[in-house]
Amino acid sequence: MATCVDCCCRTNSASINPLSFAHSQTRINENLIDWPVFPDLACSSDDFRVPAGDSGEDADDVWAQIRAEALSDSDSEPILYRYLSDLIFRHDSLESALANLLAKKLCIPNLLSASDLHDLFAQALIDDQLIIRAARADLLAARDRDPACSKMVHCFLYYKGFHACQAHRMAHRLWITGRRAVAMMIQSRSSEIFAVDIHPAARIGSGLLLDHATGVVIGETAVIGNDVSILHNVTLGGTGKETGDRHPKIEDGVLVGAGTQILGNVRIGKGAKVGAGSVVLKDVPAWTTAVGNPARLLGGKENPVRLDRLASLTMDHTSWSDYVI
Repeated sequence: MATCVDCCCRTNSASINPLSFAHSQTRINENLIDWPVFPDLACSSDDFRVPAGDSGEDADDVWAQIRAEALSDSDSEPILYRYLSDLIFRHDSLESALANLLAKKLCIPNLLSASDLHDLFAQALIDDQLIIRAARADLLAARDRDPACSKMVHCFLYYKGFHACQAHRMAHRLWITGRRAVAMMIQSRSSEIFAVDIHPAARIGSGLLLDHATGVVIGETAVIGNDVSILHNVTLGGTGKETGDRHPKIEDGVLVGAGTQILGNVRIGKGAKVGAGSVVLKDVPAWTTAVGNPARLLGGKENPVRLDRLASLTMDHTSWSDYVI
């Protein structure tokens, strides 16, 4: 749990791009700029896949697809060309584009330059390839699970839940390597800009969907597994009475509904669902549904109703309810 994907393979983006952009390829190539050389995400086995929902595809397609989608947007809305050129077309990898995007969003005029932040983020990506693999999984998760996400490029450019998660991944890398002052600065800026507050020590897996994301708070000792979906205004917090390991542990495939408060060192089991507005103070078994304040198991503690799919992938927030108006 809470480990990013192990490996993925990159191939030539032009050869795997499902959307043709040959007519604009020269335009892109002319605009490419020099960025640090990122390590190849090559692997020796075909068994490695990004765990990001039901699509089952390799992460190889992600950057090629984003560029193709950006070109489609540029062709239909020429006003966006300069914007997309700076954030997409001038980059030959997701790594350099992500470092650039986050640097521009988190910089502080006259105090903290975008170029300094870019160098910081680029080095983090070079040092820890798990970050960019997890980012690819997050993009696929948004595309697979969010019905409002018609294009991954829109998630990459506009979804603050995605931005906040990637900023946290950078901050976490800095935190675990001893650079805690700058990690706290990134957390603070991310909270200000994205309205999402994640302590840099918190551990987060891959394929995370922070849907809408406003008001999400994740505490220092929280752990989130792979393929988790969390809606807005969710708190993974402490009870206020404990020290040390005091925050929730969210296992793989969990769905946490909007406005939910999960407090203390409790465990939400694999594939479980927590209904919107719930207050959870005790463990929730795997494959069950907890609702209410305080939260109770649907079907009762002795014989709870069991789910047959990972709740985070179904994104089903209402089928548990038997209330009829």
